[in-house]
Order: sequence, then C-alpha cells, then structure tokens
Amino acid sequence: MPVPKYFELMKPLLQETGDGATHTKKELKAAVAKRLGLSEADQAELLPSGRQTAFANRLSWAGTYLLKAGLLERPARATFSITAEGRRVLKEDPAVIDPDFLERYESFRAFAHPESPTDGSAGAEQAAATPDDTFEEAFRQINDNLADEVLAEVLKLSPRAFEQMVIDLLYKMGYGAFENAGHTTPFTNDEGIDGIIMEDKLGFDLIYIQAKKWDPDQTIGRPQIQSFVGAISGKGGKGLFVTTAKFARPAVDYARHQHIILIDGPKLARLMIEHDFGVSVQKVFEIKTLDTDLFNDYTD
Repeated sequence: MPVPKYFELMKPLLQETGDGATHTKKELKAAVAKRLGLSEADQAELLPSGRQTAFANRLSWAGTYLLKAGLLERPARATFSITAEGRRVLKEDPAVIDPDFLERYESFRAFAHPESPTDGSAGAEQAAATPDDTFEEAFRQINDNLADEVLAEVLKLSPRAFEQMVIDLLYKMGYGAFENAGHTTPFTNDEGIDGIIMEDKLGFDLIYIQAKKWDPDQTIGRPQIQSFVGAISGKGGKGLFVTTAKFARPAVDYARHQHIILIDGPKLARLMIEHDFGVSVQKVFEIKTLDTDLFNDYTD
C-alpha cells in the first residue's frame, strides 16, 4: 500500500502513545506500521533523494507537528509521550488530525507560519506563494525544528561541559583558531568569568566569556549583566555573555551601551547550525537559474 502522507500519520502516532508511557522512536515506528498494516517493503520505500525512507521521514514530521501543538512531549532524547491535551484530543476522537486541526493551538500556529497575519488571510497568502516561497518556508521550518532539537541536547550538558562547548563553538566560528587560544576558568572562584579566548596569538585582544546553562524560561536581567561588566572591568578585553535562558529588555539595552555581546538559547542554536557544530548535513538541494550570458554568446 502507498505510504501515508505525514498528516495521515498524526492520529495513529498519537494513538500509540495513548497508554501514557514513554516510547522510543523505534517502538513507535514499529507500532504505527503495524497499526496501518504497512509491509516491510512499504516501510523501505525511499524518498526521491534516496537518503531516507518515506515512512521514517513522514513519521518524524508527524511527531514534530504534534510536539509543536503540545499534544506530545519529548521526555528524553528520541522519545515521546502524550500530554494531557493529547489525551483530551484522543477522547474527542476527531476523524482526522492534520495541520488544519492543529491550527487551534497557538504554539502550532507560531511554528507553522510565524509571520502570517492574524486576520484570516494566511490561506490566501499561502495559495499565492511561488515554489521558491514554499521551498524557503519549508527550509525555515526544518531549521526551526533542528534548532529546538539542538537546544534540547545542549540543556542536557553539565554546566562545566556547557562552558567548554561554548569555547569550542567559538573556535569553530574562527575566534582564537590557533593552539592554546582559549580556556575555561577554574569552576570555583572564577570571579564571574567562565572562559577566555585570545583573538590574536600574542594575546593582545581577549574575549571574556560568561556561559550560563540555565532554564530556557528563566530571564536574565540587568543586574546579572552589570555583575559581568564589573568582573571584566579594567581587564582590557571584550565581553560575551552566552546562556540557554533569555534576556530582559533592560539587560539587552544595558549590554548594548557597554558593548557586551549577548547570545540567548535560540541564537546559540542558530549559530551552531550555521557553523555545522553539533549538526551534520543530511542532504543538499541545488537551486539553479538560467545562465543568459551563455545563450547570448550564441546570438547571431
């Protein structure tokens, strides 16, 4: 039988988590395939790229959409469990769970079309989208989902490992890209400085780093930034404050005036993706355009 579309896998996937237990991706893949009667040949059907099976890819996106809507949650790496709202939806037993159904959830709408208007004209805009627009939107959604996954992995690191990861990321970005150019400071009595990067080999230009792995819902205010500014005052270097949390507006404004660079959780994840740190390339699409210069050469 044909492999179901990704939205046709949403309800079966949610149903397989209905027991309230935590399930691995592997378990759910087998359970959904059995529920739908998919043969091994069906499950082995490849996408046009030849890099992944259609079933695994579509089931993954079904899980992503349910996560974004808040019907599933991810207790640990590569696992899923149903939420209270997910159980309520199963009790409601809609004929189908698809993107239109998930539009009722603000968290899903923010993921699916974050810049769409709220006056009901989103559908008209989508209908008028060019293939390039559609491709760009799909690319954005893929990267947004990857950023969430990257940040989830970062949050599992110990505070000390997080500090070292920040140093390593800066190396990958080209800061202090030479031997012994950076290091973390002693974990205790670090005077508010978690790491130091030398921008030049002689150490004339230094970047002082504060790296804090805090809860993503926590807000860092101006006092924390002021404390960091005090720690690096008189040291003749630049300041970089990296965290998995978020910054309050007063903190952002103060940091700007003090020339302190701030990196919050989402920006950290985007930098990791941009610089291929903690991620790998799955596939590459080449978008080509007409070379009019070549054809002009053949004009009589």
